[in-house]
Amino acid sequence: MGELKNWYMSKTVWGGVVAILASCSHLLGVEIGLDDQSGLVDGLTALATAAGGLVAIWGRISATKRLR
Repeated sequence: MGELKNWYMSKTVWGGVVAILASCSHLLGVEIGLDDQSGLVDGLTALATAAGGLVAIWGRISATKRLR
């Protein structure tokens, strides 16, 4: 079995989100090219990684029990 990761760390998930947003934006008359979609996936993955790190740090700071 392979290494596990959180859903928000998956480029596949973010690629799907960007594809859905690109489709919806097309309905509104806004075109998002494939290069821009790729950049959005990379940016969203980086933001999700940073958010995960911040949540982990906040969780440790706000914890009521000490680590051994």
